[in-house]
Amino acid sequence: MKSDALPSVPRHIAIIMDGNNRWAKAHGLAAKAGHRRGAEVARNIVNACIDSDISFLTLFAFSSENWLRPTEEVQGLMALFLLVLKRKEIKQFHDKNVRIKFIGNRNSFSEKLQKNMASVEALTLNNTGLTVVVAADYGGRWDVAEAAKAVALKALNKEFVVADIDSQMIAEHLSLSPLPDPDLCIRTGGERRISNFLLWQFAYTELYFTDCFWPDFSNGELELALRDYAQRQRRFGGHNQEANV
Repeated sequence: MKSDALPSVPRHIAIIMDGNNRWAKAHGLAAKAGHRRGAEVARNIVNACIDSDISFLTLFAFSSENWLRPTEEVQGLMALFLLVLKRKEIKQFHDKNVRIKFIGNRNSFSEKLQKNMASVEALTLNNTGLTVVVAADYGGRWDVAEAAKAVALKALNKEFVVADIDSQMIAEHLSLSPLPDPDLCIRTGGERRISNFLLWQFAYTELYFTDCFWPDFSNGELELALRDYAQRQRRFGGHNQEANV
């Protein structure tokens, strides 16, 4: 799939990968089978974004609320996460000039998992192609709260006065900084909400919802989302303002 066939392509895509459990249930499989299939789809979509000249891809892999799921499922997710970080695909992505970055409260994860995350980030740090951001134990409210605490601490240390605090300063302390805000958010699985994902950054993001479960999400489904985006006129609160350049 090549983006040159479209009049405009999002620079940054965010995806809420929803529907793994329901896909597994529909196929008479255990939840872990849905998550394994979902991981394979994520790999395929990363490659599709490389082919489509997308600059940034942020994947909502594990939310702060996901810890409330059954213990067996959470343990399976952690094991899968660790396995993915060790797979040869990471080296292949590195060879394709992909940079991988993690956002979220990684202190919640095991020391082994944290070390593997840091290793992947270090390996791909200087790559200049597609940047893949994996949001793990992430919540939008947590993100804003952490940014507020960081700004408050600097104010207490007299690095600036309170009157200097503005939205730009807050934005610079959010997890995604200095990456641009997503242009397009895709949510699979049929739900029509953003579920505490990138609350600040989604101020002017175009939202695309599909009933397709994440394990069934294909390159063709991605192309449908990109074509839908290309037909939209982004105004950013004004009139006839376009940012699709």
